[in-house]
Amino acid sequence: MDDSEYPVKPSPKSAVPVEPEIETAHTQEFVEELRRVTDTLPSRINIDAHSVEQGLAKLVLTLIELIRRLLEKQAVRRMEGGDLSPEQIEELGLALMKLEEKMAELKEQFGLEDEDLNLDLGPVGKLI
Repeated sequence: MDDSEYPVKPSPKSAVPVEPEIETAHTQEFVEELRRVTDTLPSRINIDAHSVEQGLAKLVLTLIELIRRLLEKQAVRRMEGGDLSPEQIEELGLALMKLEEKMAELKEQFGLEDEDLNLDLGPVGKLI
């Protein structure tokens, strides 16, 4: 093997960083929004095992609750539309009841209430 098979990589010292070019007519608005967001962030993040577990549980249960509610609404639409047989309606009802029971059990296990799962998304409004 000769050296021509392996191209020479530039050393990190010789590499010149390239700044991204951003062109916008709203530069000042962008900077103000970044400052506003930065001001709302905490200066320090408190990380301990319990708070991380609690936060993760809250996030996961919020997503599950959102999906459960969507499934419930879809099931009602399908029932009202006559798309489901009586057996399917019964199975769907039982599955949704079991999911709701499991959610209540998990919320109790992690010390969460229904209002804890209703995240405020700012201008979009409440999640649930």
